Amino acid sequence: MSDPWLTIIGIGEDGLAGLSEASRKALARAETVFGGERHLALAEIGSRGRPWPVPFDANVVLSCRGRPTVVLASGDPFWHGAGASLAEKLEGDEWIAHPAPSTFSLAAARLGWRLEAVTCIGLHAAPFERLVPHLAHGARIIGLVRDGKAASDLATWLTERGWGASAFWTLAALGGPNESVGEYRAESYGRAPDGNLIAVALEAERGQGLPRSSGLPDDLFVHDGQITKRPVRALALSALTPRAGERLWDIGAGSGSISVEWALCGGMAIAVEAREDRAANIRKNAAAFGLAHRITVVTGRAPEALAGLEAPDAVFIGGGLDEVLFDAIWTQLSPGARLVAHSVTLETEALLGELHQRHGGELMRAEISYAAPLGRYRSWEAARPVVQWSVVR
Repeated sequence: MSDPWLTIIGIGEDGLAGLSEASRKALARAETVFGGERHLALAEIGSRGRPWPVPFDANVVLSCRGRPTVVLASGDPFWHGAGASLAEKLEGDEWIAHPAPSTFSLAAARLGWRLEAVTCIGLHAAPFERLVPHLAHGARIIGLVRDGKAASDLATWLTERGWGASAFWTLAALGGPNESVGEYRAESYGRAPDGNLIAVALEAERGQGLPRSSGLPDDLFVHDGQITKRPVRALALSALTPRAGERLWDIGAGSGSISVEWALCGGMAIAVEAREDRAANIRKNAAAFGLAHRITVVTGRAPEALAGLEAPDAVFIGGGLDEVLFDAIWTQLSPGARLVAHSVTLETEALLGELHQRHGGELMRAEISYAAPLGRYRSWEAARPVVQWSVVR
């Protein structure tokens, strides 16, 4: 970096006193300093300061390109801050960063927690449901929330979902002269602390988290009966082999249960569903599991609805496969992409047999029976057999 025009500085509650010499030099020579009003006041900027626009817009910084400019952010600008949003729009030699300890680091230090074993999450611009995949007995979580009211709302949300016995901390103005740390139980926390910016910490207790195996209970999902049932869903996910960062096309998604479990593994899903009422159920399920940011719902009928979608790493077809749909999908798959298709009809089963002969892969038939009353006794009640074809392109 010969002479970057932009310096991204993390500032804490201790203001100028906590900044490095390099940060203070960059502030002294900057023509313009961007930041929140609180940041500008902590750095004693005066007339050179420009408060961030609401909503945030990186282009106001880019308009100063070539002139000495500073951006101030809380703590570490690259952890739930503006740093990455700016850096991705710049060349590597245009900027330099001087981070400060993040709120997560300061909170863990106050509580004596191992930061590497803590879930750190931003809830200041996200629904509380983002916590759902992380809540488990003994889990330690540090979250950023918008203000004191949000901390109260979060405590209520936790209590309503069975986590009220959890230890609950509020941590405000960490690292500064007005620092405060309060310890409570979520169920007994009812007041909003002073200050606008706050972190909360949680040690989850006595609640029931999500199972970590494939095949979640059907009653966790909103559905109208059109759902890939738990044991069959487990078979499908086993064949789909979800991996973090990969994209799934879930065609004829129904309730979106396959998309939800794929996204819980860290992937992204595009759920394609022809019926709007079922698409609405998929959105409800995505929101309830805290996965609305990972699941995109497309209302329409495949293959027409697939036009323009980002290419998948895996495709699941829960029913309704025909030659036209297969050809439309197969030609879009990259080498190494997986396709899993299910059938409960003789016609689609015959097609899967032909496709298996033509393209290889694995063809499997699963027959599942459940114990059910039969007079004074019990007997096996068979579900429809499911044929599964799985193949790698």
